[in-house]
Amino acid sequence: MSTTTTTTTTTTTPDGVTIGYSLTGAGPPLVLVHGITESRGVWDPLVADLAADHTVVAIDLRGHGESGDAGSYDSRAMADDIAAVVAELGLDAPLVVGHSMGGIVATAYAGAHLCRGVINVDQSIALGDFQELVLGAEPLLRSDAFGEVLAGLFGSMQGPLPAEEAARIGALRRPVQDVVLGVWAPLLQMVPDDLQALVDEMAAAVTVPYLALHGIDPGPDYPGWLPSVIPTATVEVWADAGHYPHLVHPQRFLDRVRSFEATLA
Repeated sequence: MSTTTTTTTTTTTPDGVTIGYSLTGAGPPLVLVHGITESRGVWDPLVADLAADHTVVAIDLRGHGESGDAGSYDSRAMADDIAAVVAELGLDAPLVVGHSMGGIVATAYAGAHLCRGVINVDQSIALGDFQELVLGAEPLLRSDAFGEVLAGLFGSMQGPLPAEEAARIGALRRPVQDVVLGVWAPLLQMVPDDLQALVDEMAAAVTVPYLALHGIDPGPDYPGWLPSVIPTATVEVWADAGHYPHLVHPQRFLDRVRSFEATLA
């Protein structure tokens, strides 16, 4: 019998970071991972439905939500945040669903830890174009205009997200300059070839089924390129759904999670 009672607690990672998370429902484990500056609360509209037949774990990654700050914010360290919670709960091979930055973290998790599959929501792992954008904005990101720059970036991507949802997500954001610069350090510090080598290494380690679900078209080459680096990957584009397709079309997303899960071994 499923339950929608939610328990909120914390664990501590091996490198000493406090990680907040919530636990809802019973059934096969499913981990929800948020985007940059956001928190586990962004998933709230979907949790009760998923918890009807899953053990749903929603995590605040380091530097976000109720979790502590850290010395490193790279994707592997954040994947280890998830691993610490999964180990604390004694869960076996979760399905990991990550949005935006969380899609990169979910990808890194799948390469380093046991899971059943990955759903990456609107996060291209071909980072070259995004690196150019971040490098172009670097002086402003390091200035007092940091918050304004981020607000403009988020506003440009929200697409048809209902106004009340946009306001709810905005209220959850924790735009900490050191955290954002730490997450984007590879984009700011690596030359393009080295960044691509890092992406290729991360992708090559992924062997589980992988659904890349995009509300913003990642480009005509992406559906062919992604399976070349992650052979188990499928790319799906929900036209004009914006950066939050899971919140613009929640029932469609819930149905897609379950149809994808039904294909897992």
